[in-house]
Amino acid sequence: MQRIPSFSIDHTRLERGLYLSRQDDDVLTWDVRMKEPNHGDYLSTGTIHTIEHLFATYARNSEWKDGIIYIGPMGCRTGCYFLTRGLTYQQVLDCVRESFRFMAEFDGEIPGAKVEECGNYQDHDLKGCNEEAAKYLEVVEKLTTDDMKYTYYLD
Repeated sequence: MQRIPSFSIDHTRLERGLYLSRQDDDVLTWDVRMKEPNHGDYLSTGTIHTIEHLFATYARNSEWKDGIIYIGPMGCRTGCYFLTRGLTYQQVLDCVRESFRFMAEFDGEIPGAKVEECGNYQDHDLKGCNEEAAKYLEVVEKLTTDDMKYTYYLD
């Protein structure tokens, strides 16, 4: 079998950031990398679950909503995948910045987290979400669109 593109990135050198992971026709998959891989510091399931709910809610209600396809957690718990269509690199960066600013400051009832709305409604961590979003916001505030591509590939 062929190695899939996301497994072709050298995860021993990958830093926190925002990267274009792949392009399928007009759909762009973004790597929202909140944690350095394999460093022993991962997002808890409750934290990443709450990030998923708040990120999706904010982005799908933002000025960029027509270009948002999907937001979902990575199984390795180092970040999220963010799928877009028709948005520029700058619009994606702006959307991610605003979404994480929203998550860092959010205080209230987590959208979609009731038993009727969520398949694991008890596994949320708003405080963890706030803290991790604030840490990641420090990273994305410094990025430019030139930073949004991988630089380390496996042979």
